[in-house]
Amino acid sequence: MSQWSWPYPVVRLGSGRRVAVQGACTISHNTWIHCIARVAIAKPLVGTKVAPNQLTTARLVTGLAAAAALAVGENPWQHLGGALFVLSLLLDRADGELARLTGRTSSWGHTYDLIADAASDLLIFVGLGIGLRDSAFGQLAVPLGFLAGVAVVAIYWLIIRIETLKGVREAEMPGFFGFDADDAIIVVPVAIWLGWSEPLLVAAALGAPLFAIFFFFLFWRKLAVAEPEQQGKGPKHINRRASSSQDEKG
Repeated sequence: MSQWSWPYPVVRLGSGRRVAVQGACTISHNTWIHCIARVAIAKPLVGTKVAPNQLTTARLVTGLAAAAALAVGENPWQHLGGALFVLSLLLDRADGELARLTGRTSSWGHTYDLIADAASDLLIFVGLGIGLRDSAFGQLAVPLGFLAGVAVVAIYWLIIRIETLKGVREAEMPGFFGFDADDAIIVVPVAIWLGWSEPLLVAAALGAPLFAIFFFFLFWRKLAVAEPEQQGKGPKHINRRASSSQDEKG
């Protein structure tokens, strides 16, 4: 989930009103994984015809390939799936880095990035579950993977909802020691390489829904306050336009 900015970041004025400021940047790019992606992928592409959205597409394709490899359920396919997922994560960070370095940020790029993240992470866990259907979990592994994936998608939906209502980075959580909460996903390929796929599936099926619930309650006040505000803006906006039209006619 690389934090692309909208076309211009939103700034709160003293009155509480939010406005977009041209030329500023709100991309989160201070984690170790972002630094690796910036140096290894984004910087070499500056000045080329490669666009940030193309990196997002590559992130989605490699994420789908990783999920397909994990679904096979045997080595070396699982190890290959883990490697492809790491590449997908780096591309996820690199698209935002390239956008920041070249000034090619966009609202569509931000939305596309989140959609690609949600789809990739959902299918990674579904693929993991399918691949473990012949393990001790049996067919239960498939719904466990699906549960973990859906919980991750729910988190992304909450992020999109909060940012739509309150502004960019309003759903951001603090990072520690060069890592942010989103970087926890790196545990997935590491656990796969160590042969801990089954414990990983259980941890994801339990942990992802719990984190989604925690995330919701962490930001529910922002949602509860923002939704009435958003609804209240509609009629006022319409009334202003109607009044303006009447003035022009007069």
